[in-house]
Amino acid sequence: MSNKFTILFVCTGNTCRSPMAEGALRVLLERERPGKSLVMSAGIAAATGFPATLFAIEAARIWDCDLSHHKSQPLEPLLVEQADLILCMGPEHLTEVLRQVPSARSKAFLFKNFPDGRKYGETVEDPIGQALERYNQTFIEIGEYLGKFLPEIVRRIDEKVRA
Repeated sequence: MSNKFTILFVCTGNTCRSPMAEGALRVLLERERPGKSLVMSAGIAAATGFPATLFAIEAARIWDCDLSHHKSQPLEPLLVEQADLILCMGPEHLTEVLRQVPSARSKAFLFKNFPDGRKYGETVEDPIGQALERYNQTFIEIGEYLGKFLPEIVRRIDEKVRA
């Protein structure tokens, strides 16, 4: 078992929201805890191997995130089991995580609720098919939440690394 703390973001197609969150958190953690985490993403209705959308790639440049090498992947039980923390963009994503692996309840959260474990709450809206400005707004929203959650994520990383 890896000593790295593994974070999994989950959305629908794994080409917009979850890759942007993955890239943003990777940037933050490289500053805070370099080499101590693995950040991944998947989608509940994702096909394998698709790139992030062009607008997601462009929006992520706000934080110098490079999503150009992203390849989509479907959510699978093994990913859920390997993750130490799972952050879902909407309630339907959390429902699917828990359907696949019911024992993941203690480590799976609705993104905007983290670290509160409530199953229902506000969704990070999907920008798919919308203008670049909407993607930029989504990326900024994700970044603001990640900034708020970063101390708790870092605490969890430190806990695992010490264990």
